[in-house]
Amino acid sequence: MKKIIENIYDAIGETPMLKLSRITEHYGVEGNIFAKLEYLNPGFSKKDRPALQMIEEAEASGELKPGQTVIELTSGNTGTGLSIVCQAKGHPFIACMSEGNSMERARMMRALGAEVVLVPQTKNSVKGQVSGEDLKLVEEMAVKLTKERNAFRADQFNLKGSYRAHFHTADEMIEQSDGKIDCFVDILGSGGTFEGCAKKLKEFNKDIRCYVVEPENAAVYAGKDVINEGRHKIQGCGYAMDLSIVNKDLIDGCIAVTDEDVIQVTRDLARLEGTFVGFSSGANVCAAIQLLKGKEKGKNIVLTLNDSGLKYLSTDLF
Repeated sequence: MKKIIENIYDAIGETPMLKLSRITEHYGVEGNIFAKLEYLNPGFSKKDRPALQMIEEAEASGELKPGQTVIELTSGNTGTGLSIVCQAKGHPFIACMSEGNSMERARMMRALGAEVVLVPQTKNSVKGQVSGEDLKLVEEMAVKLTKERNAFRADQFNLKGSYRAHFHTADEMIEQSDGKIDCFVDILGSGGTFEGCAKKLKEFNKDIRCYVVEPENAAVYAGKDVINEGRHKIQGCGYAMDLSIVNKDLIDGCIAVTDEDVIQVTRDLARLEGTFVGFSSGANVCAAIQLLKGKEKGKNIVLTLNDSGLKYLSTDLF
């Protein structure tokens, strides 16, 4: 164990893994769910990992110069990770975020020294439900500011560091579970966690099945029609769009989850397991429960608990 670290980003990674035995008992399913507690990273989310990886790779290649400004679009978690890493490494950071995301995230990034640019949602959007159309507006702002500020774009949807960071996540999963893994599930935001973990897990054991989790209203990877313009409450995920980073050859199946089920499971995670997490974490566990009730009955499923419930206190989650 590291006794003293020199920089806050040295605390990123090596998160514990928790067996969700109370959840499996409560829902009456056979099998095990092993959850990486990614919300225990210093930025309270799994996105600290790609934030550090993207910046260090860009510094090493010379693409990111000393003191140069960094910009990225974010639902809040990647931006928080970048705020932490950039502050410690001496890079000003600008976060472009939709007004539809919870305001706790913007306040946290500002507290960490970031400049936060909030982008209005489209006319028909719903507060707290960020659509692919909303994300396009944020992307336009990020592109514009990157040019104006001569900044480096930490593009989580396209930079390979976004998924390479999660090779380490998968290595930790394998070590902590003694390699006893049958399945991996992950809801898609940028897609980096799924891409990195699935690739590494399948290299370890080609028989590990990797499932994409999607909101029921935006199940595009399952080939279903988008419902209600893809609106849902699972922030940071399910934008009803194909994500360029995801290698579809790694996908063994798709699981759709509803807002209602996700909210209930997320609340149960807090009440039963003491894990105070956000919507996307509940979505992962919700999907794992579905699998243990069906074709993966009795199996061992690994997943991540993605971020802290503290980021959602302004929503109806709790």
